[in-house]
Amino acid sequence: MTAHIPAPGVRPADARFSSGPTRKRPGWTLQALDGALLGRSHRSGAGKTRLKEAIDRTRRLLEVPEDHLIAIVPASDTGAVEMVLWSMLGSRPVDVFAWESFGEEWVTDVSEQLKLKDARTHVARPYGTLPDFTQARPEADLVFTQNGTTSGARIPDFQWIAANREGLAINDATSAAFAQPIDWSRCDVVTFSWQKVLGGEAAHGMLVLSPRAVTRLESYTPPRPLPKLFRMTRKGKLDRELFEGATINTPSMLAVEDYLDALKWGERIGGLAALHARADANARVLSEWVERTPWVDFLVKDPAIRSNTGVCLEVVDPRVTALPPERQADFAKRLAALLEREGVALDAASYRSAPPGLRIWCGATVERSDLAALTPWLDWAFAHCVADLTP
Repeated sequence: MTAHIPAPGVRPADARFSSGPTRKRPGWTLQALDGALLGRSHRSGAGKTRLKEAIDRTRRLLEVPEDHLIAIVPASDTGAVEMVLWSMLGSRPVDVFAWESFGEEWVTDVSEQLKLKDARTHVARPYGTLPDFTQARPEADLVFTQNGTTSGARIPDFQWIAANREGLAINDATSAAFAQPIDWSRCDVVTFSWQKVLGGEAAHGMLVLSPRAVTRLESYTPPRPLPKLFRMTRKGKLDRELFEGATINTPSMLAVEDYLDALKWGERIGGLAALHARADANARVLSEWVERTPWVDFLVKDPAIRSNTGVCLEVVDPRVTALPPERQADFAKRLAALLEREGVALDAASYRSAPPGLRIWCGATVERSDLAALTPWLDWAFAHCVADLTP
């Protein structure tokens, strides 16, 4: 190790740049949970009231249309998406669009688990690019991730979804909700989790249904058994209690309180526009640094489709790119490990199935000043790791 490389003089005040669960809101302490409804049933009047408050505040902060229904569901965003795929798909053709690991999980569900006959999969290669959205059929159900959590690529808009579509548009928006616009007129189902942009706790998902999605649930019975956790209807009708504060299984009221705290924080700082602006400003810090830094680049080359939340970086220095693939991957691991050892960037390695590099969360709960303090440490860590390559 070349100890003579001087370390930057300023450290991030908070080194948590994980892409989920993400950093808590600024100023958060355990005292924020003092009002949690602990030791009480979630089915009690008080419990249902607290859960309904979470739904109502979600609607206001996320600006969900009044005719859309919102439910709290088990198993985070993954559970929300699975409920939809297994309960709604099969009555018409399906187009699945994927450009990162979680989107590819929905490809697996549709093609290998549900085995839908008229299903087309559109998978982008390499990471950092998007599939051809012109292949979306108006008569088909569409499944996509708005923001690729593990690739750093997002859709530039929703115009590729037909306004007069016959099928449903199913949007896995877990790393986009509260940080990027959602066109509710072109989305029939939207899912996300508490653990991303608002820094909530894991294990709970959110499901938003348009009137068209409700019609599908009440008019189509899938030809397969549905586990209890996936069932949203009773005797052919939507179980409306799910969207009024009832839940399929027992939620953590401690996590609910934490989510409520995050929602209230979002309201205090100026609502959805302020949350979007914070994420954009955070991502801009990294963008400006990349522009002046020759050894690094974005995994996503096109700025129009680049995420403002999970920002994915790759090392492009010739001394590293000339190495065999396994040594490039080892270099990226050592880079992330050095940042963690120094306590300046925790959980900043790229996702395990993504190309080797760094992934730095820039969602709304992150402070811009911490990202500005981080960039000199990225240069410092790179200099150390490159020096180790030199005989």
